[in-house]
Parts: sequence; C-alpha cells; structure tokens
Amino acid sequence: MKSVFIPYNQAYKDRILELLDRMSLRGFTLWEAVQGRGTNVGEPHYGNHAWPTLNSALLTVVPDEKVDALLERLHEMDMKTEQQGLHAFVWTVEKMI
Repeated sequence: MKSVFIPYNQAYKDRILELLDRMSLRGFTLWEAVQGRGTNVGEPHYGNHAWPTLNSALLTVVPDEKVDALLERLHEMDMKTEQQGLHAFVWTVEKMI
C-alpha cells in the first residue's frame, strides 16, 4: 500500500474526487483550505488580498498496483492547466489499522 498526498488548487476538487471514484479509490482525508506555493511555477495560494486563491489537500491510501495509473491521470490533469497547481507525493505505508 502507498499513501498519496495530493495538494491542489481548489478548482480541481470535483475532478479529483471524480477520478478517485472512477478508480474505485474510496478512502481519503481532505483538507479544504491550505496555503502554499509551487516549487517552480505558478502563483502563491495564500487566501489573502494579494494572493486570494487557496489550495486543498487530499491524502489517500492506494494499492500498489493503482499508484502509477493515479499519478498518470493526475499529471494529465495538471498539464492541461499547469498554472493552477497540482502535485502528488507517494510514501510507503508500513502499517495501518
């Protein structure tokens, strides 16, 4: 199992949830309003008067065999509107209850 952490511009929320549904990835934890800025491109997302947009973040635990497909679909989504901001980070899940 792998955990996939997905910080993204709030505009992606519905599309990401639909993607998880299509891939039968049911469980996740979602944080609605998080701040951040991309490493290389894109504008800050601070939720203030100068930078009014915000990010959200989602954490899901995914079977190993579905990780690559999830990342590919997220990458396709990101490439269509790269300035919005979408990333995904993967960690191994050692144990869970």
